[in-house]
Amino acid sequence: MAARWPERLWIVRHGESAGNVARDLARATGLGRIDIAGRDVDVPLSKLGEEQACALGHWFAAQPDGDRPEAVLTSPYLRARATADIIRDCGGFCAGAHRPTPDERLREKEFGVLDRLTTSGIRELHPDQAEFRRLLGKFYHRPPGGESWCDVILRLRSALDTLSLHYAERRVLIVSHQVVVLCLRYLLECMTEAEILAVDEVADVANCSVTEYRLDRGAAPNGELKLARYNFVAPLERAGAAVTTEPDAAVAAR
Repeated sequence: MAARWPERLWIVRHGESAGNVARDLARATGLGRIDIAGRDVDVPLSKLGEEQACALGHWFAAQPDGDRPEAVLTSPYLRARATADIIRDCGGFCAGAHRPTPDERLREKEFGVLDRLTTSGIRELHPDQAEFRRLLGKFYHRPPGGESWCDVILRLRSALDTLSLHYAERRVLIVSHQVVVLCLRYLLECMTEAEILAVDEVADVANCSVTEYRLDRGAAPNGELKLARYNFVAPLERAGAAVTTEPDAAVAAR
């Protein structure tokens, strides 16, 4: 019986962005707002983010052609698309791989009225939302105009159906965002709310880190994806690129 899932699935968070840098500065100086011009969708990579993406591209390029991505899906946000393009330009895709395909279901979590606010900014400007988030937790709290983790998970269920339908038994790279990486783990590993939040509590998903799944054909009638590694940053360390773990700039409290 044919397998339902890709042979290999790599899920990569985008490289460090200018928004990550701005968010770090706001936090360090105690500001309530993060200074970013333009839309979150248009925030570019930082110089370090470009170096991280190239380091990861070289790591993929060092693998045999049959062990590199042949299909690439990305968030439509600039920082994710740029990361995928740099991985490609640094030789990270297999020969004949298609150009990266943006998929809006892989976009960043939407923060609504809390967009570009630090934790202190949320408490100052939207104390009611800070309290709702405390009571409900990040998994279920949906800020006005924004999304909860559950909302992200709902759209990712559809994305995984597409992955199963069109990319079974292929080698697929997804380039997206921190919350998306975690929510995909939640879905692929059938986790509970408590289990995925415990993973999140241990450490942020590093920029350009690799989460990898491999197909176990004998685990279920149509195969099953098994986690091979999570938050893997050795490619960056080997290339001398700094490892960064800042949450995305839209809001300090994801």
